Amino acid sequence: MPDALRDLLSTRDWLLADGATGTTLFNMGLQSGDAPELWNVDHPDRVRALYQGPVDAGSDLFLTNSFGGTAARLKLHDAQSRVFELNRAAAEIGREVADAAGRPVIVAGSVGPTGEIMAPMGALTHDIAVEMFHEQAEGLKAGGADVLWVETISAPEEYRAAAEAAKLADMPWCGTMSFDTAGRTMMGVTSAAMSTMVEKLDHKPMAFGANCGVGASDLLRTILGFRASGTERPLIAKGNAGIPKYVDGHIHYDGTPELMVRYAVLARDAGATIIGGCCGTTPEHLAQMRRALEGTPRGATPSLEQIAEALGGFSSEVDGTEADGGGGPVRARRGRRRARA
Repeated sequence: MPDALRDLLSTRDWLLADGATGTTLFNMGLQSGDAPELWNVDHPDRVRALYQGPVDAGSDLFLTNSFGGTAARLKLHDAQSRVFELNRAAAEIGREVADAAGRPVIVAGSVGPTGEIMAPMGALTHDIAVEMFHEQAEGLKAGGADVLWVETISAPEEYRAAAEAAKLADMPWCGTMSFDTAGRTMMGVTSAAMSTMVEKLDHKPMAFGANCGVGASDLLRTILGFRASGTERPLIAKGNAGIPKYVDGHIHYDGTPELMVRYAVLARDAGATIIGGCCGTTPEHLAQMRRALEGTPRGATPSLEQIAEALGGFSSEVDGTEADGGGGPVRARRGRRRARA
């Protein structure tokens, strides 16, 4: 199939991805405990608006409303038999929005974690995980997704299963993990370990990186860790817009557009090629991030001190690599001032 993302990357030195999916849907009326994927058929107009927001803000790529689209997640809503239908619908709506944009826009088929624990610690075997991811991938492919976008993964076994599923579906893919535990994923993966794992995969991602996590500063420290590993693959940075708060019946993140502007420029200078936001990132944030990336000359690689000064201090003193031979700890003093978010 055509490789639209690779073609776009060949003409640009950075791309703007999208922002929050869940935050936006909750503010549209999604209730806690509901399955967002059911909106692909029950409320396609709202899903279309979800996609249109980042496109209008200048995003070059947006993720489909299919994060929880595996059978394991949909089973919680008695919708495990609708995997193909719901994922195809998510991508079809995205294809319509992207094709009407008047410029190249990538439809990235979101694939989130299964929510199950991989064997031997849990009951989810490699073969079953591959089967679930493959089923989802085929639905996204049928709907017109340009690329699979595996995100917020913690376990290396699950990442490898998703890679195998992408190969079975004959789809290019990108994959991010969430580093939220002292520079590691919940299952102990560091930036150095992820870089090594990616290069050992049979079907390698077109780009890889980090999303979500515990803050923009920590995420950029992880990006520097990827870069230090020597990888030549495009890197992805999708950090959260501050801290969530519940205000007047809606979820708001306290990261201002100004904070996300600083984050976006630092992410590019740190080595990220695909730059976006995760939880709390709105089209307003994205529009200002786009203007900043276009209008700010590329700078030198930021130091940890510069990142902490601009975005706030790190949540831990180390980046996790101190115990795995990944080049030693990356430390920094807590920022002299924490940026207002």
